[in-house]
Amino acid sequence: MKDTMQSAGASGANDAAVEHFDAAVRAFNIYRGDPVALADQAIEAAPEFAMAHILKAYLFGLATEPEATAEARSVLETAKPLAKTENEKSHVAALEALVSNNWTKAAVRLDRHNIEFPHDIVALQAGHLMDFYRANARNLRDRLARVLPKWSQDQPGYSIVLGMYAFGLEEAGDYARAEAVGREATDREPLDCWAHHAVAHVLEMQGRAEDGIEWMVSREPHWSGDDNFFKVHNWWHNALYHLDVGKPDAVIQLYDERVRGDDSQVALDLVDASALLWRLHMEGHDVGDRWAEVARSWDAHADGRLYPFNDWHAAMAYLGAGRESEVDRILQQYRSAGEHGGETAGWAQITGMPLIEGFRAFWQGRYDQAVDMLHPARYVANSFGGSHAQRDIIDWTLTEAAVRSGNSGAAEALAAERLAVKPHSPINKSFLKRAGASHNGLAAAE
Repeated sequence: MKDTMQSAGASGANDAAVEHFDAAVRAFNIYRGDPVALADQAIEAAPEFAMAHILKAYLFGLATEPEATAEARSVLETAKPLAKTENEKSHVAALEALVSNNWTKAAVRLDRHNIEFPHDIVALQAGHLMDFYRANARNLRDRLARVLPKWSQDQPGYSIVLGMYAFGLEEAGDYARAEAVGREATDREPLDCWAHHAVAHVLEMQGRAEDGIEWMVSREPHWSGDDNFFKVHNWWHNALYHLDVGKPDAVIQLYDERVRGDDSQVALDLVDASALLWRLHMEGHDVGDRWAEVARSWDAHADGRLYPFNDWHAAMAYLGAGRESEVDRILQQYRSAGEHGGETAGWAQITGMPLIEGFRAFWQGRYDQAVDMLHPARYVANSFGGSHAQRDIIDWTLTEAAVRSGNSGAAEALAAERLAVKPHSPINKSFLKRAGASHNGLAAAE
């Protein structure tokens, strides 16, 4: 990173600040440690160090949490007059779009930035996360493909770029290359939990649950440390594998001890908690009062304004906790959002609203309505955040609703669709069996 900063001018820096900044970038790259504290140390050493302020603004702006976004706006105001170089000014322009809830505008600005400054790993990672949060599979892959020819294998940060590329390949459906590149990245940098998670996604999408469990166990020391920001999400992946092989008791234990063991208030972790409880509920497992704790934690984040993907997962928890008035509050905010709500207001109305309404219909036992709402919604769901693995909960809920509704034709079709991708999944086999039982029951009744 030092070479990149020197070529860009590094306005306001000194040697001590650069050292702290490089440590902050390293922590950001591997999602380990406290990059905010390290950026603050860089700022303390050089208060006019523009890139330190810019990095800090990204760290808060990419958190998808209302308080963090407000902090990002504040930090950005400090950074603006300090930005002197073209590199720094370009970052500021991207951040201005980000904190205005215009994710695509911010991501496109970083597309151009990455072409101009291909070795700026902060910009690459920030852009990659923007692509993730807006579910743009193509750019998750191609943002890295555009710059990789400019990187040499012995260049610091090369393994991090490979890890991001692996995830982009996975989301674009190129599973063989994604796994190979992800494994190479983890061989080069064992602490790169993003690359580790890219391989985990491949194994999830291919239905290789036993391989997934082995992958998680074999590498657990590298991704499960207390200072690892991504550990809960990787535990979530481990839980999904156990659920897919029919071990719900292990899933509940993983939920209690790992997913919610620290009572994390981070939105990313709450998404995992809601999604796992919802899956357990659909499979008929009693989750007790766990919903209430997650719902309380969502209160600080689910404002109906910032990030609909989070609101949707908060709605799952509110339904589970019997707090439907909070679901109404989110939906009312969606309906009343004006033209100044930014891009995310459009996401809320086009995607967030039908998903939340469809999930509520399912929860209330209105299964026919849930099918009617969720079947078309799944085709626009990748207009906002998350991965294919995270959004699979839509199709899972849709298929379960079809089975419970007695619509045997839809249930069999949806079960066949799922089995084509994961033919060995006990859950998918159960869908087909139950759909067939429903069909046979209807035939007998006739």
